[in-house]
Amino acid sequence: MRLLDEDEAINPALSVVNLVDVFLVLVAALLIAIAQNPLNPFMAEDVTVIKNAGKNDMEIIVKKGTTIEHFKSEGKTGSGSGKKAGTAYEMADGSIIYVKE
Repeated sequence: MRLLDEDEAINPALSVVNLVDVFLVLVAALLIAIAQNPLNPFMAEDVTVIKNAGKNDMEIIVKKGTTIEHFKSEGKTGSGSGKKAGTAYEMADGSIIYVKE
């Protein structure tokens, strides 16, 4: 270990080793900050992400707790059976009233 016993004034490589250590600590701190960013949508308990909304290749990603589900659009309009349940009216102040039939 002759390299570590030398004086820093004689061997400038020792100061470069110290710089590498500083940058490694800096990179680790930045990675932790990115992972704990409050704007990260996957940090919340329940999240729904819609990709390409309204297009034929739309994809919906739903995260509930630790479960993640992917739903891909087939490009078809949905249909089903049912009956009319009531009427919704929008008032002048912007509120919506639902009247059951």
